[in-house]
Amino acid sequence: MSSAPRPTAPAAAGSPASCAEAGDGFHPHLPGDPAPAPAPLRARLHHIRAGELDGDTAQTGGMRRFAAISGRRVGSERLWMGQTHVAPATASSDHHHGESETAIHVVSGHPEFVFVDDSSGEPVEVRLRTGPGDYIFVPPFVPHREENPDPTEEAVVVIARSTQEAVVVNLPSLYTRSADA
Repeated sequence: MSSAPRPTAPAAAGSPASCAEAGDGFHPHLPGDPAPAPAPLRARLHHIRAGELDGDTAQTGGMRRFAAISGRRVGSERLWMGQTHVAPATASSDHHHGESETAIHVVSGHPEFVFVDDSSGEPVEVRLRTGPGDYIFVPPFVPHREENPDPTEEAVVVIARSTQEAVVVNLPSLYTRSADA
């Protein structure tokens, strides 16, 4: 059984050697090879451990947000990702996330997501009851709040947003549209 050589892209003139020349093509920097130069934020992967989440992010009363992926932390340009914790028997303040689309994945607990549906012309408060494994999509500028009705268990969700920082606009109520609009 013969093994064909692994194809490699040729190195450009004046550029560093190809991966195949620097190592075995799959593990180009094995022990003994010179260490690679530090890469800029956007040229390498980032590993954010569970205990390294950053609480210095936009907040809403009644909940606590922790950033994992953001422009400031890893150089992302169009994405923010992190966790939100809602204590037992607690509701967040009413808020929206500006132009950001938000995807939510329920990790633990049974949080409820509350918003106003006025598509029929009459505003109706809607409550989405969730559990672990469920997903919620929040379109841009839609006022909502998170509630955790459980008296003992914290609710934890993972959030991904289409902006590179946590955009949060706190509101006095869910009913932000005027009757004349």
